[in-house]
Amino acid sequence: MVFTTTRKVRFEHCDPAGIVFYPRYFEMLNACIEDWFEERLGRSFGAIHVDGGFAVPTARCEVRFTAPSRIGDPLELRLRPLRVGRSSLDLEIDISSNGEARLHADFTLVHVAQATGRPASWPDALRGPIEDDIARTGATGQTEGEAPHGT
Repeated sequence: MVFTTTRKVRFEHCDPAGIVFYPRYFEMLNACIEDWFEERLGRSFGAIHVDGGFAVPTARCEVRFTAPSRIGDPLELRLRPLRVGRSSLDLEIDISSNGEARLHADFTLVHVAQATGRPASWPDALRGPIEDDIARTGATGQTEGEAPHGT
């Protein structure tokens, strides 16, 4: 099952033309990722970043915008994990409103040690739920050999 969350476009998200100012989408995308970690994987970003001494920065984000969103629009964000490497995670997020596609985003996240800033293997407490979610969504999952992003 794909992880789904919702947002409503508010005045704060819009530019003077009344459409979502594109950087605001990145805040929504990151909030969706944080929600997925906490609600589906059982670990909040606070637990990972503040308590755990690790971080999960975005190494790659590619976005295709397909239609504008306006104030008051209900947005559905659908996150699907695709592949987990030793320390990397590929996922995609689609945003739509009332069934109309608004954007598609492809992400690579990397689990890193805060002390060194270097990639660190996903702990079993996160790797297991990530792999379970990949299996639930029907993605291909873990790949053999080196990940395409070197992690």
